[in-house]
Amino acid sequence: MEKVYGSESYVSNIRADRSDEDLLFQVLLDWGVDLTLPIQHQTIDGKSVFIVAENAIAACFDREGGITEAFIKQLAEIKPLRAVFCDAGFASDSVKINVEQIFKLLSPNTELRTI
Repeated sequence: MEKVYGSESYVSNIRADRSDEDLLFQVLLDWGVDLTLPIQHQTIDGKSVFIVAENAIAACFDREGGITEAFIKQLAEIKPLRAVFCDAGFASDSVKINVEQIFKLLSPNTELRTI
């Protein structure tokens, strides 16, 4: 999947057949998080979000460019220890750039990652 932001083009490194659950468990393994922790599935601002162990990880695997600043602000208010997004999920370059600043303001201890 190719996505164009401004003058740059991004190609998704996620295989099309990977489900959100596949991605979540890969993230849990990468971060060394116990796979038996409780996982909640929530909808925040119309986006599917996995919350692991209340706030250990918040994961949104939107790959359609629907992640907006409004969504990021709502997610940051949960104050997760870690947050992960798909690179292709951001609505624009400015949203992708502002994610770090929004989290620094609202949830400064959150570790961020994009896949």
